[in-house]
Amino acid sequence: MCKEFGNKRIFLISCIFFIWNLSPAFTQDLEPRAYTNIPRGLNFILAGYSYSQGGVVFDPTIPLENADIHIHGTVFAWARSIKVGPMSGKVDVILPYGWLSGSAEFDGQTVTREVSGLADPRLRMSVNFIGAPSLPLSGFKDYKQNFVLGGSLQVFLPLGQYDPLRLVNLGTNRYSFKPELGASKTFGPVQLEITGGVQFFTVNNDFYNGKTRSQAPIGSIQGHFNYNFKKGIWAAVDGTYYWGGHTTVDGVEGQDLQKNTRLGLTVAIPLGIHQSIKISLSTGVSTRTGSDYDVAGLIWQYRWGKDLPKMVRVKT
Repeated sequence: MCKEFGNKRIFLISCIFFIWNLSPAFTQDLEPRAYTNIPRGLNFILAGYSYSQGGVVFDPTIPLENADIHIHGTVFAWARSIKVGPMSGKVDVILPYGWLSGSAEFDGQTVTREVSGLADPRLRMSVNFIGAPSLPLSGFKDYKQNFVLGGSLQVFLPLGQYDPLRLVNLGTNRYSFKPELGASKTFGPVQLEITGGVQFFTVNNDFYNGKTRSQAPIGSIQGHFNYNFKKGIWAAVDGTYYWGGHTTVDGVEGQDLQKNTRLGLTVAIPLGIHQSIKISLSTGVSTRTGSDYDVAGLIWQYRWGKDLPKMVRVKT
């Protein structure tokens, strides 16, 4: 099996699947390789840590000024590659937990906040419509990725820590839904990727001090330049722009339209067949409302499934 399939391809697949950038705080994460084919029937568990600093809150439209907030975040996740008719797909479950501390100005006064707890969990299902057929691991020896078109639906559940008497919380006390379309094109070791999505929000009927708060959808577009190195190592330069999301509180529309740009760098390294790590860095480039922060993260991944070799001989 190992000789037939090829050591290089096994190491690449061992490192190809990661979910999300690490921080549990943000709905506009940089996410390279979201629409890449992987063998069906593989399971993944992930655990990671991230550190964020700057004008960062779990809801960037909250009207804070001169924010200096620090978030230590952990993420635990499970995912599985599935078959959807003749197409390949994935299901993900993400459980984030955070520790937030810092200060900011609100209505001209300095306020401080220190809190820890669960952030809003996320569920997602994605399907590759074109160019990524559902294949077992053994079938990948004859598969070469070219053009892939796919889509996903992500759901954020309002189960995170929330106190309506405080402006800054780890949870948002509302559901949100994000449909997305993405495409990738492979040129040898280079893969170019673009995704676009819109996030919709339900109403928060228990906002700060008993107010009702609604939010317009947020549109986003991402681009990634991915490069595959030897032995399954890959790196990506990432960028995203998102806009919209102005809020209305008790019928009064806020001046909090978002038009923000972020850049990032991602490096993934396999640690054998079953394990791999990913290092990610990102920073705000231009910010109109919120999201002016820096984040660094490290995530560990373990995978198992049918036909995945227990070990592989590395040629010398």
